[in-house]
Amino acid sequence: MMGFGFGGIDFLIMLLLLLLTVGLAIWFVSVLFPRTDVRTGDSTRQSSRPQGESAVDILQRRYARGELTQSEYESMRRDLTDAV
Repeated sequence: MMGFGFGGIDFLIMLLLLLLTVGLAIWFVSVLFPRTDVRTGDSTRQSSRPQGESAVDILQRRYARGELTQSEYESMRRDLTDAV
């Protein structure tokens, strides 16, 4: 006699579908509402630069990597330090 009992494969399929649905719902909510830092309110996924790094620090790093020439570096550094 075939029935809808808890001992068959029907139960396993229903359990897997339930777990899949719950997992997808959790994933969807986490994508819609990304985590934020409680202290600052900043999203943890937005910024890739370390906290407290100034524009001059970034400029020095870019110059060290060779992305800027010496004249570009000095001009930009002068602009940044004169603005402050």
